[in-house]
Amino acid sequence: MIVPLTAGLSYRRADPYAVRMAFYVGTDEPVEWTLSRDLLAAALHAREGIGDVQAWPSSASCDPVAWGSLAGAAAGHGVLNIAMSSPFGRAKFEASAQAIKMFLDRTYLLVPAGGESGYLDFDAELTELLSQA
Repeated sequence: MIVPLTAGLSYRRADPYAVRMAFYVGTDEPVEWTLSRDLLAAALHAREGIGDVQAWPSSASCDPVAWGSLAGAAAGHGVLNIAMSSPFGRAKFEASAQAIKMFLDRTYLLVPAGGESGYLDFDAELTELLSQA
């Protein structure tokens, strides 16, 4: 079943390898997944990911009717498919590849590709990991 869904992307310098995708599903809090920025960037060109998150480009939506006027715009730039799975279920999402590319371009202005390690606080990360053990 195909259902329109609102989602938001966010990025923080403090977590430079990650992009957070929040899905607004009618609950008080959105459902949030953390995705690799590199995975999203690479998936604009080829199938990427193993396990719980996979993404790949396609030339058009699998459901142009559901996309309405966005289908024509997205088809010109392509669609990014994102499949996610967990013990609670599976879902496949479609987004405008151009919109994802524009978002990623803004993240690279904040933290250039290859410069992520300069933005990590390794001591804080290690402290957090050890506190969870």
